[in-house]
Amino acid sequence: MRKELLFGFGIMALVVLATIIFMPWGRIESGHMGLLMLSLVVVAIMLGFPTAFTLMGMGMIFTFISYNFQNPALALDNTLALMVQRAYAVMSNDVLISIPLFVFMGYLVERANLIEKLFRSLHLALVRVPGSLAVATIFTCAIFATATGIVGAVVTLMGLLALPAMLKAGYDTRISAGCITAGGCLGILIPPSVLLIVYGATAGVSVVQLYAGAFFPGIMLAGLYVLYVVILAKLKPHLMPPLSESERVVPLPMSYKELGEKISKNVIPAILIALKGSRNLQVSTRELLQSLLIALLPVFVFMLFTGSIYQLVTKPIEEVSSSEIVPMGDAGDGQATLEMASTGLDEPPNTEKESSGSGLSLPPGAEDEKKQIPAVLGVPGAEKPTTNTPIEPAQATPAPTWFWIMTGILGSLVGIYLALLTWVRLEIFKMLLGSFFPLAVLILFVLGSIVFGLATPTEAAAIGGIGGFILAAAYKQLNMTVVKDSVFLTAKTSAMVCWLFVGSSIFSAAFALLGGQDLVEKWVLSLGLSPVQFMILAQVIIFLLGWPLEWTEIIVIFMPIFVPLLDDFGINPLFFGLLVALNLQTAFLSPPVAMSAFYLKGVAPPHVTLNQIFMGMMPFMGIQVIALILLYTFPEIGLWLPSVLYK
Repeated sequence: MRKELLFGFGIMALVVLATIIFMPWGRIESGHMGLLMLSLVVVAIMLGFPTAFTLMGMGMIFTFISYNFQNPALALDNTLALMVQRAYAVMSNDVLISIPLFVFMGYLVERANLIEKLFRSLHLALVRVPGSLAVATIFTCAIFATATGIVGAVVTLMGLLALPAMLKAGYDTRISAGCITAGGCLGILIPPSVLLIVYGATAGVSVVQLYAGAFFPGIMLAGLYVLYVVILAKLKPHLMPPLSESERVVPLPMSYKELGEKISKNVIPAILIALKGSRNLQVSTRELLQSLLIALLPVFVFMLFTGSIYQLVTKPIEEVSSSEIVPMGDAGDGQATLEMASTGLDEPPNTEKESSGSGLSLPPGAEDEKKQIPAVLGVPGAEKPTTNTPIEPAQATPAPTWFWIMTGILGSLVGIYLALLTWVRLEIFKMLLGSFFPLAVLILFVLGSIVFGLATPTEAAAIGGIGGFILAAAYKQLNMTVVKDSVFLTAKTSAMVCWLFVGSSIFSAAFALLGGQDLVEKWVLSLGLSPVQFMILAQVIIFLLGWPLEWTEIIVIFMPIFVPLLDDFGINPLFFGLLVALNLQTAFLSPPVAMSAFYLKGVAPPHVTLNQIFMGMMPFMGIQVIALILLYTFPEIGLWLPSVLYK
């Protein structure tokens, strides 16, 4: 028997054995029936039954058992009614519309054939970095996974493209496999992530805030991967040998060669001198100006970015003037009446009528002063105050110190870029413009519209779908076959996720109906755990669940159990979701259900064994645990951006 099968059957045996030992058979209550249902679901999934229909089947069977104990005559009707209600509640969730749209965008981008150009340009740009091929692989995986969010597609494509290149360059098989599998999994953490949508819909957390919170943890994890590879390449260069000079050669156009040989190897001085006078060069003025525009593009981006940030941080703070007195008794003013009616307050008595009725009169001149009382702003017929102090225009806020520090750092980097820009680097920059920047613009449009509140996740996903169409058309890959395949795969993936939601909803309702949630909550609270201890326990359980189960099953089955406990310990569901998303990276890297390993094995050369792939993934699993500890120790990594954007 193969080791992975033996491991899987061992896990199932432990689940069954624990159920037999800990189940109080003499005094079984409905809550214990819920725990029995949970253990049976885990065993059935590990035996290979479809997750969604297993959840639905178990939920309906145990719901029928529960209702049958209460009223056998209505058990079947109540069970079917529950199934229909839960399915309708899931399908009417607007957030889920973004799943097929994001998946469709991913499949279109995948078929635009950008990944080969992206890998080549990043490889040449990072050629002087130790372990450059591995670093370029991780960067490519992170960018492409962000654009697609489909782990299987990224790992498969990088297995076809990067693995042969790394093996040919003499890279260690385990390191090569680990970089591809770990980098491909970044798509389930870095937005736009389907996992975050699923968690948000399951836990009732804003997907927009989850996207904003997951941005920096995703960058941190990718940065830790790169740091590990660079340090390992420095310490053990035989595992990742540097590339030969022939592999570093960048072919240059004739015009670039001529400018570099006759004038200067630096781009900016060479172009300025060539534009200034005739040098017997066979380079047109138009080509020189185009090269100058491309070379100065980072300068324009820097100016636009810093200008936008400056406008944002120095925006005047509008203050309401204290001289704007709001009348409380003028019932004839429509706006005031509406405001009082909306708050449920009674209209104050009419001063004139009461004063005349009681024999009292207003002092001389009071009638004129009453007319001068400023009315509510915007009320028709209201007179402007004539005795108030004029309101001074709002003053611009001084730019904070961090803005000038950031501007100085970015400006220095741009200056270094211009000083070191050679014709070879300009050619590499042009390659990046044709591969990296189209994806970057698409990602920025999608994520920027979500994070800055310009669009909902569903609307941003629609923008992403249109962007995928445009990219595929721009690279001449858009045809009927591509659209048909993308639509078919999108429908297949979306159906799987939506059926999982239906099954999870029915299962969660049955689990709560049987009292399983109450039993778990009482047991956890009886342990007397502190919030820190509960958080550690929850993450350890999720980490262990990642070995036999996939992330979809963990989210839809176990999150409805964990999330209600968060209020008891005062834990932010947003922060808990970020920890779970980072923790579930292990679900794709941990055997025996390490899907990334099987994706890579399917396209790897025959001499690359599954054990080598598993061994290569282990260090990256350790890095994921380190990233989890860092996020827990410094929660502002994930919570700072949502707190700034959504105060």
